[in-house]
Amino acid sequence: MEVLVLASGSSGNAVLVRSGPTALLVDAGVSALQIQRRLEAFGRGADDITAVLLTHEHSDHVRGLEVLARRHRLPVWATAGTWSAVTASSEGGGELVSGRKVSFGVITVTPVATSHDAREPVALLIDDGRHRLGLCTDTGTFTSLLEHRLAGCDLLLLEANHDADLLRAGPYPWELKQRILSRLGHLGNHQSAEAVDRLRSLALQAVVGLHLSAENNQPEMVLEALHEGVGGAVPVHCVPRTEMLRIELEDRLIFERHELPLGQ
Repeated sequence: MEVLVLASGSSGNAVLVRSGPTALLVDAGVSALQIQRRLEAFGRGADDITAVLLTHEHSDHVRGLEVLARRHRLPVWATAGTWSAVTASSEGGGELVSGRKVSFGVITVTPVATSHDAREPVALLIDDGRHRLGLCTDTGTFTSLLEHRLAGCDLLLLEANHDADLLRAGPYPWELKQRILSRLGHLGNHQSAEAVDRLRSLALQAVVGLHLSAENNQPEMVLEALHEGVGGAVPVHCVPRTEMLRIELEDRLIFERHELPLGQ
């Protein structure tokens, strides 16, 4: 299994998960052109994509969807709530339902309901028969359902959006701070560490922090929190919005960092 974190943060989110001939793009929160250029930086292209899966309808997750799906005639999958809030059409796509598995070639995906101020947001459990990947961003609380569904993952990509003290002392309006800190907002570093601690298992090989706030977080704070969460047992990484990350899950994990292509 190969995982390409193409974009992560409030300015846009997109992750490609590939196993054999199957390649799933989770969210399309940057322009179609940027997605193509970022894929090319890894030797991939938009024509390699089997389907697009949406976690929810917020603009930083769907900004490039309409053009990308139309230009490359891609099937799009989303929950009924997300479909009610997006305008993009889809050729051969369908509906995601929390707890109901969907197969795409060699990959099986299980959506898991999250707690966010969107119509029907989900995290995703992605399994190719050899590896299990948990991808969870944009949730204000790590629920017992998420803990149950994401248990036993080899790799966990988990939101670590903010440091609560930095957020409270920062320049955001109080209403926005309340939203971020609420049960329908975003996981902070401490919450992410607690979630990782609950998900620790013999199977877990690494944790990657995603959706970092540029204003209310720092990469070293994320790494410190996640390291504490795993008890130092496995490697931890994070992806600032200025970087991309390639992860290869084979006999051992390989991590390759890339700067964004010029002009992005």
